[in-house]
Amino acid sequence: MVAKSDPNSRLIAENRRARFDYHIESDLEAGIVLHGSEVKSLRQGGANIAESYASVEGGELWLINSYIAPYLQAKTFGHEERRRRKLLVSKKELSRLWNAVGREGMTIVPMKMYFNDRGIVKLKLGIAKGKKLADKRETTAKRDWERQKARLLKQNSRD
Repeated sequence: MVAKSDPNSRLIAENRRARFDYHIESDLEAGIVLHGSEVKSLRQGGANIAESYASVEGGELWLINSYIAPYLQAKTFGHEERRRRKLLVSKKELSRLWNAVGREGMTIVPMKMYFNDRGIVKLKLGIAKGKKLADKRETTAKRDWERQKARLLKQNSRD
């Protein structure tokens, strides 16, 4: 029997270039502090985290440059689209992130924004190291080879 998916849990925004541009070493889930009109806008699917990043500043974790579309029905109590949003993680995770960013070339990249099974907005963060151009070419070549291999196997199974 197929398990029913929870109607509350669904993907809001995804940073698809993150895996192409970075080597993701580990990931973690963080909560996010939002205003009321932001949550309504996210329910309609108006968000973009493609050019955003996370930063540890003053002992707190912040999501910078993320976009949440304005909610048209909230005329006077709207929100700022590209404001800095505080991320909620435990002190242990925050210190781990602080140490990882302290190493050379490491950064915190938002990968997915979604509603969890309880209907709460969560952000999946990746601790990543930037790829060089040669690494990106290697990733593309590997992906192309996997596609071609699957095609050949499919063709051979038909014969």
